Amino acid sequence: MPRLFVALDLPEQVRVRLQILCGGVPGANWVRPESLHLTLRFIGEVDGGTGHDIDTALIGISVSSFDLSLAGVGAWESKGRASALWVGVDKNPALNHLQAKIESALVRIGLEPEQRKFSPHVTLARLKDAPVSRIGAFLGAHGLFRLEPFRVEGFVLYSSFLSRSGAIYTPEAHYPLRAAADARVQ
Repeated sequence: MPRLFVALDLPEQVRVRLQILCGGVPGANWVRPESLHLTLRFIGEVDGGTGHDIDTALIGISVSSFDLSLAGVGAWESKGRASALWVGVDKNPALNHLQAKIESALVRIGLEPEQRKFSPHVTLARLKDAPVSRIGAFLGAHGLFRLEPFRVEGFVLYSSFLSRSGAIYTPEAHYPLRAAADARVQ
């Protein structure tokens, strides 16, 4: 059974800029540039019938395209230790609206509601036994990181396969957003 998630793909120029940040922290498993994304909803393992229902639900989402800015860096903690490094997202009502529409569509077809609050970010690295001083230095050096806004014109349903070299993400379906000129309140 495939593991699925819904995400924003990042433009190549954004991936290149993010890749510049990736280094300088021993114990960091840096995400490959082609795997960088912004998760909108993790779904998990599903059977073929549910996969079809998910695709049908996502096709029905109608949201306008919007601009998005990545800014700042941070670290997640788990059990008192840093577990991941990430780049944040400027506050964006349009992104929150898209995520809420996706969540609502998936719950309508019977998936369990997401229990965690949506916290948009792009994971740069997963950490294992990384020195606290190096994590602090990374956060200090890149705390003012900011990219120019880029246009979000769609979202993607990905499948994920765990391999020895890390997760392999395969785009299963692309869902375009409406052009801004076509925008109407929904």
